[in-house]
Amino acid sequence: MEKTVFEKNNIRDYVKTVIAEKIEKLKNFIEFTLEASRDIKKTPKYDSMREEMQEEIYQMQRQLAALNDLRRNMAKVLNNSTERVQLGSLVITNKARFYISVSLGEFFFEGDRFYAISSESPMAKKMMGMKSGDEFTLNKIHQKIIEVL
Repeated sequence: MEKTVFEKNNIRDYVKTVIAEKIEKLKNFIEFTLEASRDIKKTPKYDSMREEMQEEIYQMQRQLAALNDLRRNMAKVLNNSTERVQLGSLVITNKARFYISVSLGEFFFEGDRFYAISSESPMAKKMMGMKSGDEFTLNKIHQKIIEVL
């Protein structure tokens, strides 16, 4: 991987925006599904359709709660620059780029692939406290930390 300059604050803002957009989209979908469930006409399948829609709404509400948790946890992620890996670090290894923040998974920012991972994930736990030049192996994959931002 070639050395690229990453602005960690922009990545942090991007992750927060992605979470906010997902929350808004899910709220709209829940509202749409609620409206649709109110419009169902009495038919022989009325009860089973309403029940399925209620289950769908319940699942979406659980997802919404999880996204709200992500947003709250993201507020705790500081933007300090450090030499050692900690919550809020952007870690560039010879294999990937990890943003230690919340469990959002893979995302693309300015054409580059990143992984937003929770500080509780096995990968983050393995890297915690390490610095540039340190190496580690997880799941038989050896990585070297190139940079910690």
